[in-house]
Amino acid sequence: MATATLVVQEDDALLGSDIVKDMIKQLRAIDAYDTYAGWSTAKIIDPLVLTKERKQAIPVIGDPDEITIARLKAYYNSLATLIEQKTGLMAAPMVHITHEGFGRALVMVGKLVVVDKVLRDTHRFGFGSLDDLCKKSDKVIEKALGLIEKYKAAATD
Repeated sequence: MATATLVVQEDDALLGSDIVKDMIKQLRAIDAYDTYAGWSTAKIIDPLVLTKERKQAIPVIGDPDEITIARLKAYYNSLATLIEQKTGLMAAPMVHITHEGFGRALVMVGKLVVVDKVLRDTHRFGFGSLDDLCKKSDKVIEKALGLIEKYKAAATD
């Protein structure tokens, strides 16, 4: 049996980014069977990086498996955690996905929806690179922080 080659390198500086560190915490927390015991950070985060070749290997139409759904939920949990750390306000993620992989992800702070993402093709959830994961996450968090600042009253209700 061939071993899959890791796309994420063990010495990648982005492994120290806030989003990756929190994702690792989230993924280890839901690892009920200690699958990740002894795994490096790079090996745990690697399946979230979908290169063109990896994406082509996934069928265009398909239902998401439990592991992919868990990774997707861990991502939105991480976004909520980082928003909460930066604002001091409780952020609550809500993810609803049908068995076909369609749904919606929200992060709420108080009565304010700060992240609203329509989910499609969740069986192909991932990012083009670790840099892509970090940049997109930072963008979502910055937008959320802007909304919280603008609508402070709704966020603190």
